[in-house]
Amino acid sequence: MANSRQSSFRRILVTRILLLFVPVLLIGEIVALNKARSSILRTARQNLTESSISKGERIGDAIAILKANLLSVSKTTVIRSGSPIQEQEILTQLRQQLPASIECIQLTNLLNQKIIASSCGDDQAIGELRLPLPSDGIDVKAIFPPKAGMTGKRNTQKQLRLVLSAPVSDSRKNSVYSLSIQSALYQQTINPPGSLTGAMVVIAEDGTILAHPITEWVGTNINQHPNASQLKSIIKNAIAGRNDSVNLSFTEGKELVAGYTAIANPLTQQQQQKWIVLAVTSVDNALFGLEEIKLILIVLTVGLIGASLLASLYLAPYLARPVEELRDYALNIHSHHAAQPVPHNFQIREFNQLAQALDQMVERLKAGAEELEIAWKEAKTANQIKSQFLATTSHELRNPLNIIINCIRLVEDGLCDDREEEMEFLKRADETTIHLLGIINDLLDISKIEAGKLSVVCTPIDLRQILLEVINLQSVNVQQKGLQLKCELDAQAIPIKADAAKLKQVLINVIGNATKFTDTGSITISTELQYSNGKSQVVIAVKDTGIGIDPTQQHKLFRPFVMVNGTTTRQFEGTGLGLAISRNLIELMGGSIFLESAGLHQGTTLKITIPLIDISLLAVPKKDENIGDLGFSSENEGSKVSRYPSLQESGGSSSLGINKSLKAEVDKEKLPKSLLVLGKETCEIRLSPLQTILVSLPKGGVCANGTSER
Repeated sequence: MANSRQSSFRRILVTRILLLFVPVLLIGEIVALNKARSSILRTARQNLTESSISKGERIGDAIAILKANLLSVSKTTVIRSGSPIQEQEILTQLRQQLPASIECIQLTNLLNQKIIASSCGDDQAIGELRLPLPSDGIDVKAIFPPKAGMTGKRNTQKQLRLVLSAPVSDSRKNSVYSLSIQSALYQQTINPPGSLTGAMVVIAEDGTILAHPITEWVGTNINQHPNASQLKSIIKNAIAGRNDSVNLSFTEGKELVAGYTAIANPLTQQQQQKWIVLAVTSVDNALFGLEEIKLILIVLTVGLIGASLLASLYLAPYLARPVEELRDYALNIHSHHAAQPVPHNFQIREFNQLAQALDQMVERLKAGAEELEIAWKEAKTANQIKSQFLATTSHELRNPLNIIINCIRLVEDGLCDDREEEMEFLKRADETTIHLLGIINDLLDISKIEAGKLSVVCTPIDLRQILLEVINLQSVNVQQKGLQLKCELDAQAIPIKADAAKLKQVLINVIGNATKFTDTGSITISTELQYSNGKSQVVIAVKDTGIGIDPTQQHKLFRPFVMVNGTTTRQFEGTGLGLAISRNLIELMGGSIFLESAGLHQGTTLKITIPLIDISLLAVPKKDENIGDLGFSSENEGSKVSRYPSLQESGGSSSLGINKSLKAEVDKEKLPKSLLVLGKETCEIRLSPLQTILVSLPKGGVCANGTSER
């Protein structure tokens, strides 16, 4: 029964795909984003380092250009004394000759320090010539913006300004004038987002900040700021000649990245004094391109998740349909749908193999169910047979016991007329006791068989000798029923390896059954040697002309407790154990036993096969030993003579004779004068008009009347 908490295969398939795919996708994108951030930041550091070097070069070049232009103008310009208007025109002409980056020009009389002309917009001197002049003839000084709360010259950009002054001669070539120009060291420019040129920061070697995007810091010393230690480290590395990049922060909470380099002081041209130039930008600006990558990754993530969801929804029915069809088949296999074939022809090989395996399993289950049903019926039948067997066995045991008890009581109570009648009752009790002992032995044997404890002791023996002994024992019963006994035995010894006692038990049982179920006709006992595939065996056949067996019932004969026909069994008595015990004994001796019958009233042939062994393994019999006695046992055991003729084999030749010591019970006058020869290897012994024994003899044998066999 399905649990409500359980999920379907389709839902599990979709959720598992998403749970597996989405985290992997997100982790992959996070890793890719971190890699991209590191790569972009590394590129930004390299660009800022190069930008700082470029800025330092531009500062030096700009100041050198200013000096060169000022020096050129001062050398080529002559100021004649005149009206201020004329001097202002000269100043305008000079302004056109100088670079556009110059903020203003001022012409000052060195003698009286009076401003003659100025474009700076006020009357305050922007600079004065300091003597003696440097080697290049240009005087340079820096003007810092005024600090907060202090008065000073207006400085809109609040950046460091450079004032360059040079002497200008009059018409007499006297240096009586000073030409000064003013220019900003750094002009703030607005860089587009993502630009990696950075804002310029210039710091003197002594820590004075000469240029900075934060105008309040210009003119201050780095020791006045929280990040002084970091800036000192930068100055130290730059002076050591190292060009690199570093993370820093000018204001709390804003992370910056900067590239730095060192240049010679362009104002004094002294190598011992250096300026450190930094190109600074924020980390956000350095990672400006990362935003586009993030957007692309987000779009890609959403797209891939959507694609995985669609793929899951598409694959789920494709994979779940075979499972659902196989499930429906398995759930309905016990109903009327069981006759339907197993679903197959899926597009997935593994599901086709699963369907094939399920089909095979169903077939095996059906076959197993049929076998179980047959076994159940057989067990039920066996139970009934066993109950019938117990009833039969109890009857078989009770009757002999009653006979024994009655006979003994008759003798014990003295109800017999004479001694001969007492001996008759005692003999009957003795025979019944032997019969009862046989039944008990059969029960013990079958119990040993079922327990697997039945065993045999096999030794080399002569099968022909065993057959002759058994025929000698069973011939009395054959005679009593008036049957013809035919023996077609081989002339030579038949060497086999078997348990003599157990083999006798089997042969007695087989011949006894043939005698029991045959009312008229004959019983034929024959042996045949067979050689095939390098194996040799002997086949013992016991054929009768009795009631026969229905072919449909023949397979049951060798089962214990089974009696083919209860009425027949009751008519002939027996427990139904003989053939079952015989089969197990023969199989333990390496042979086999089987039965053939054409049908009811058509006789039965039972065959026993036993492997042959080398004849040299048999013990050599003594010459005077009687190995072929077929005499019938006497009713009086003490007489030690037979009532009927016996077949004897001497050591030198085979002959058929009649025992001369016959009792009066046999009518000698009724015996024939000669024996009838029926064939080349068979002689007939007639004991009475209704009793005949046929015995096979080797060629050249002599019958009892002295005639040669033909």
